[in-house]
Amino acid sequence: MTDAFRGKKALILGGLGFVGSNLAIRLVELGAEVTLVDSMLPQYGGNLANIEPVRDRVHVNFSDIRDPYSMDYLVRDVDVIYSVAGQTSHIDSMKDPRTDLDINCASQLTLLESCRKHNPGVVVIYASTRQLYGRPQYLPVDEKHPVVPVDINGVNKLAAELYYTLYCQVYGMRCISLRLTNTYGPRQQLKGSSQGFAGIFLRLALSGEPIRIFGDGSQVRDFNYVDDVTEAFVRATFNERLYGGVFNLGADRHYSLLEFVRTLKVLCPLEYALEPFPPEHGAIDIGDFYSSYGLFHALTGWAPKVDLAEGLQRTVDYFKPRAGQYW
Repeated sequence: MTDAFRGKKALILGGLGFVGSNLAIRLVELGAEVTLVDSMLPQYGGNLANIEPVRDRVHVNFSDIRDPYSMDYLVRDVDVIYSVAGQTSHIDSMKDPRTDLDINCASQLTLLESCRKHNPGVVVIYASTRQLYGRPQYLPVDEKHPVVPVDINGVNKLAAELYYTLYCQVYGMRCISLRLTNTYGPRQQLKGSSQGFAGIFLRLALSGEPIRIFGDGSQVRDFNYVDDVTEAFVRATFNERLYGGVFNLGADRHYSLLEFVRTLKVLCPLEYALEPFPPEHGAIDIGDFYSSYGLFHALTGWAPKVDLAEGLQRTVDYFKPRAGQYW
């Protein structure tokens, strides 16, 4: 595994964001030559503080993935591209569907066309989402589960996935889509109130502010610590059996939102209260959800290693002395 990346050129789109920066640090450790691309739009989590450990060992390009001319240039002569840039807020996707379409769907087609024209042999790994499944018809959700998105974000991420699969089938390109679940950890975006609940709850806990849990708090989720997610990207990269496929990540143990908050309360003094769902949240809530990662495990050997208590401890330890850099 280590030798596979040594001397390889890796391009990370969204490289100054949460998953992208953690992936960059890991790839540098493995000996890759890493270029990070980020638009630094303030609402999407790009932060130069994220790459402090490797600042002098990566290249940074401030570009927007929606720009075809930048993509045509950037994709040349690289061995692997990690497409982890995106608009991740489900609420924002409903308020501004056009921007979500441009970032989460049209830009992925732009990337694929740039690769087809200028670097058709590159490996491209796309960060998709469990949100495209919608409300689960059975649990755990595997890759055979129907995809019925409940919001614009899920529709656009699904369309992007289909582009990646199509380009593999028609042009022989080496594309993989990983469907991420609730990812958390150091360098996570904590600003704002429309991102995933894990980041919002973490910021409120670290700031000493009360947490509002919508519903009765019994909604069950699975969680992946970010180091486990970056390991999944690493294991997927040069695995030929994965090309053209879509794969769930996930976890063995599942937690309710109340259990998440109570685990966090052990680390940070906090107060919380249960509240009815606001209409805009209730309309797209999916209830209980957790994925089966069995297919990905069978092909790569990947399994998450960090449980929620340890992961939250690491996350809190990272953010406590860095509040001014993140919110």
